[in-house]
Amino acid sequence: MATGEISMSTFAPMTAIHETNFRLPGQTAFYRGKVRDVYTLGNLLVMVASDRISAFDHILPRPIPYKGAVLNQIAAHFLNATRDICPNWLVAMPDPNVAIGHRCEPVRVEMVIRGYLAGHAARTYAAGLRELCGVRLPDGLRENDPFPEPIITPTTKADEGHDEDISREEILKRGLVKKEDYEQMEAYTRALFRRGTEMAAAQGLILVDTKYEFGKKDSHIVLMDEIHTPDSSRYFYADGYAERQAKGEKQRQLSKEFVREWLIAQGFQGKEGQPMPFMPETFVQEITDRYIELFEKVTGRQFEKDTSDDVPARIERNILKALEQIRLAHEI
Repeated sequence: MATGEISMSTFAPMTAIHETNFRLPGQTAFYRGKVRDVYTLGNLLVMVASDRISAFDHILPRPIPYKGAVLNQIAAHFLNATRDICPNWLVAMPDPNVAIGHRCEPVRVEMVIRGYLAGHAARTYAAGLRELCGVRLPDGLRENDPFPEPIITPTTKADEGHDEDISREEILKRGLVKKEDYEQMEAYTRALFRRGTEMAAAQGLILVDTKYEFGKKDSHIVLMDEIHTPDSSRYFYADGYAERQAKGEKQRQLSKEFVREWLIAQGFQGKEGQPMPFMPETFVQEITDRYIELFEKVTGRQFEKDTSDDVPARIERNILKALEQIRLAHEI
């Protein structure tokens, strides 16, 4: 079994995990992000993927059962499949909801790459703008049309609130990233997107857009966090794409965009004064089903639902066991 992979068959429906509150041996810091609970232990990070879900930079009121396990396992699947392209942070995945990896110094820029006019790019284009993050967008495109070649549209990485679009020129001008580091990130981004596109095509999918987060470890650029998951990527079904596009129909997609569309229909886009809509049980179940569908479609593997009686206890037990194994193996 490759590093970071795990068999769900050893785990046994699971209640949604809203948050964790562990005190791990050697723990020096704790950070709760939009989705992950992050525990720092010296040179290691323990990331627990909760079932929280965010959209428009707001955490929605209800967690989504199995979402964390889906994201965590998809991320490990692609991190292991791209180690030949660039180094990454992952050391082990001892639990469906847990990833343990190297602590890196984050680069405060996210590398967004887009192969198609969709999502934020499509909304920008529909507003009449023909430039995004310093990249000129060609005229005459319709929503979900491919770009002549993938474009990189970076954003600044915000700890809270909205990430902001930024151009390559502004990043270098403001000294957010050294020129040589940014060029390396660009090269990694394009190579990772090519690999992700190939892997998606093999499963009958189109990788529409995605984002990558990088950090530095021992002065080298390292791929961090998750990649090619429904929280960080958008997929179309390849079958019927051309026909739907020719007819001007919406594309069948696997991503979190349907959550955003539902929120917009309820009058919420994360703007000041907009109340968060109530999420009915049927919609929560639909989100769960779509995440599981994406896991199975993207990885080609069946998703096995955990049936532990005490999920937090299971997670903590598996973390402690993995930390002891890592300590013995690497003297960390």
